[in-house]
Amino acid sequence: MIKNYSLEELPKIANEIIKSAKHKVLLFYGKMGVGKTTLIKEIVKQLRSLDTVSSPTFSLVNEYHTTNGEKIYHFDFYRINNENEALDIGVEEYFYSGCWCLAEWPDKVENLLPLNSVTITITSSSDQLRTIELRNNG
Repeated sequence: MIKNYSLEELPKIANEIIKSAKHKVLLFYGKMGVGKTTLIKEIVKQLRSLDTVSSPTFSLVNEYHTTNGEKIYHFDFYRINNENEALDIGVEEYFYSGCWCLAEWPDKVENLLPLNSVTITITSSSDQLRTIELRNNG
């Protein structure tokens, strides 16, 4: 799936991602400031979580809960120096938990990523538009 979208279309794009994803581990690629966290906030909302979503830059992982009792894990690997830091928080247990896992900067833990995942690449087409490319892996 490749689509262009504006900020107003975020709810629609988030729903399309949820419906198109064949796996619950979503890997978000894109430059700083392109809108990864903004899109993740909307995906969490569309998964029916009422929790406040913020980037887990310093904690590495935030946990959110849906209204039907499911857990969603949000990772931000930007500040880690090596994959051992991710292993220390038990990232593999999260990835294989069966819960939604939304990971920013997954290239920092490339060797730990599950084969069954969804790659989401966001690029800026203009000030107002973003392009999203979704690819199911595994």
